[in-house]
Amino acid sequence: QVQLVESGGGLVQPGDSLTLSCVASGSISRLYARGWSRQAPGKQREWLATITEDDHTNNADSVQGRFTVFRDGAKNTINLRMNGLKPEDTAVYYCQGMEAGANDYWGRGTRVTVSS
Repeated sequence: QVQLVESGGGLVQPGDSLTLSCVASGSISRLYARGWSRQAPGKQREWLATITEDDHTNNADSVQGRFTVFRDGAKNTINLRMNGLKPEDTAVYYCQGMEAGANDYWGRGTRVTVSS
């Protein structure tokens, strides 16, 4: 089993930056990639970015150039740097762990609210 815990959400103003973190524990060697998704009120969950265990990254077109997924050195932690936040970025942000041949793991999410 893998456990994922997100942190770093909060209330920010439009234009601000924020970095979210996801700490993984348990059998993390099973994962081949981790990523971030978000779910805004009344909308479906939206994939944002993925980073593989050998640090290849991929971003959704919708956040390309504003959001960056990276590892901060600790193998069990990935981050999502979000720049130029907009009110439409308001959502619950979830960390995802991907294991071959198994269901994805999900954290409980961290809420980001962008409002003036």
